[in-house]
Amino acid sequence: MRLPITLLACAAILAPPTFAKEPEKLPGSRVLPTPVKAEPPKEPRRELTEAEVAAMVKQRLEAMRRARAARAAAEAKAAENQPKAKRSDTWSYEGDNGPQKWGKINPAWAKCDSGHRQAPIDIRDGIKVDLEPVQFEYGASGFNIINNGHTVQVNVAPGNRFTLTGRTYELQQFHFHRPAEEKVDGRGFDMVAHLVHKDEEGRLAVIAVLIESGEQHPGIQTVWNNLPLEKYEPLVPVIQFDPSMMLPERREYYTFMGSLTTPPCDEGVLWIVMKEPIKASKQQLDIFARLYPMNARPVQALSGRLIKESN
Repeated sequence: MRLPITLLACAAILAPPTFAKEPEKLPGSRVLPTPVKAEPPKEPRRELTEAEVAAMVKQRLEAMRRARAARAAAEAKAAENQPKAKRSDTWSYEGDNGPQKWGKINPAWAKCDSGHRQAPIDIRDGIKVDLEPVQFEYGASGFNIINNGHTVQVNVAPGNRFTLTGRTYELQQFHFHRPAEEKVDGRGFDMVAHLVHKDEEGRLAVIAVLIESGEQHPGIQTVWNNLPLEKYEPLVPVIQFDPSMMLPERREYYTFMGSLTTPPCDEGVLWIVMKEPIKASKQQLDIFARLYPMNARPVQALSGRLIKESN
């Protein structure tokens, strides 16, 4: 007799469970491992859309920006906590911190006293030879101006350079001294512009352009027009400046090895002093004099140095 389906189901539920017997392990035999059931293949990864990629990049850049900002803030805070420079670590052009004391103010400035190739010098008895012309590559570029407490300095954008004897020097900045630090056969000049360059190996070269009273100079006027109102606060003009405006028409020069004319007075600096001065009006000279009546180091001993002069 057939049982109803419901009775069959109940019987199946109430029946005691049955378990598969493990195969008997015979002597000398081994049990084969139970085969592992292969997993079904995974679905291929979905490629991100351009919008999703852009969003991820934007998120990563924003995280990097926040990290940089946090690091800069931490460095600024650490700098604030550093002890301020003492008066004994500063220098000037007169008094107790003047040029005669520079070498004693800071041990790192010992060359100011003990160096044998110091600058500036009184250029005398140069030997006239056929010097290679200086190849200038100057052009209009961005710049900023700062009154750094010792002079007016113009920092220029990269791309302005000169080449001499196969070596190329990149213009870093130029600044002014009053009166001119260099003399020529004992003759002084109203001012001088020092155009400071550096090559790939870090060696310095300075182009010195002597300035004397005459007609107004357009390049100097551009600098004066953009003088910052406060010391140590650089001003970034919206115009460009061509450093070639600071060069004389004729490019003959004197050359010698010297040093920085300010602390730390490091030596090994190539000096190129243009023989022809440029002109600046009395009013332009007076503007700088109001800021710095005197910011020139006295001339230093030649100590047997060779000076070359263009024919």
